[in-house]
Amino acid sequence: MAKLILGLAGEMGSGKGTVAKYIIDKYQGNSHRFSTVLRNILDRLYLLQSRENMQELSTLLRQKFGEDILAKVMYQDVLLDKNEIITIDGVRRMADIKYLREIPHFKLIFIEADIEKRYERIHKRTENSNDQTISFEEFVEEQKQEAESQVRELKSQANYLINNNGSFESLYTQVDEIIYPFK
Repeated sequence: MAKLILGLAGEMGSGKGTVAKYIIDKYQGNSHRFSTVLRNILDRLYLLQSRENMQELSTLLRQKFGEDILAKVMYQDVLLDKNEIITIDGVRRMADIKYLREIPHFKLIFIEADIEKRYERIHKRTENSNDQTISFEEFVEEQKQEAESQVRELKSQANYLINNNGSFESLYTQVDEIIYPFK
């Protein structure tokens, strides 16, 4: 089997991490996250891993080194990865897609879910420092941030759409239907 690269796009709390974990567990795949680069830099600078800090750092890096700087990091990480199925979690911008599409066997999956479900998921997790304290109104406002506003544009570029308003079983079935033809 040729290497299958699945870019995962979707708004905050849509289920990108859940899909990546499922692929790792079921298909012995691997996952690379755009946010890992940002989290590593913030850790190295001894700064809080907040959504705000990651957005600001991303903006600064892209302004200085180009809109596709993080996609270039993902590209190199994927080339070095020996796994047959790899996810790239957190595709957020059109510039990312332009660069990632140069990877052979790259497919974009857009995961969507209602805003209420996404807020509920964000509020339960502890990925970022403010996940459990953010109000619904603040969450809605965060959807207007530059990084989040571009995510919705990716839906039209997706090779596959996943609706994640249902059960885990429904989500996993949709993922299996995408991967099965490549196995």
